[in-house]
Amino acid sequence: MAMDWEVFCKDTVTGDVISGCFGHGRDYTYLNWIISAWGWTVAVSLTALAIALIVGSIIGVIRTLPDSPKLVRFGNAWVELFRNIPLLVQIFLWYFVVPALVPPAKNLPPFILVVFALGFFTSARIAEQVRAGIQALPKGQRYAGMALGFTTPQYYRYVILPMAYRIIIPPLTSESMNIFKNSSVAFAVSIPELTQYAMQVGEETARPIEAYLAVTVLYVISALVINRIMAVVEKRSRVPGFVASGTGGGH
Repeated sequence: MAMDWEVFCKDTVTGDVISGCFGHGRDYTYLNWIISAWGWTVAVSLTALAIALIVGSIIGVIRTLPDSPKLVRFGNAWVELFRNIPLLVQIFLWYFVVPALVPPAKNLPPFILVVFALGFFTSARIAEQVRAGIQALPKGQRYAGMALGFTTPQYYRYVILPMAYRIIIPPLTSESMNIFKNSSVAFAVSIPELTQYAMQVGEETARPIEAYLAVTVLYVISALVINRIMAVVEKRSRVPGFVASGTGGGH
């Protein structure tokens, strides 16, 4: 079957081809639509990544606290819970179950619920990487901080974490790319992201091949951009003498 890339220049309502492919006002083309869907995908991914980094770092740290067995058990339980429940199931739990158990959550838009589901799912993997990064450091780092009179929060903040984060940049790169790809499950609750776009365009235009190929290209471009950005960060922050190959415990 011959490809018809002109489909992206068609008005989403009338089906007429619009010159220049970009619509204005009421004229809205499938090209406008795919760019909007890409924006939703980026928004879901970046917001969920921010949540995952914050929560994952906290959980990863408390799993290494030497004198807090209850916190360590809580951190371990968090990782096992969110890592072992399929992401799609977690999406449905946040979308259907959480609002039923927590009435104020009924007022939250689906975007927020999906972001929390994806963020907490990824936080379990990042927590494992942060834990591995901290434990990869020589014990002398901890003793040196204590000898300087640092409190536990201080030596984690000023000594341990800056080194650990530099070690785990490679696995964090992988998680950053994964969270972008995993955002595709948001279609299950009608978030207008790329996968939802491809499905709907394929149904409306009977040109699913073009729609899915375009979406695939956008996913690849996004992943490559993330990879290049993280490669630059890794190069500028690399710690001589440390190898990150042992920090991928969450994979």
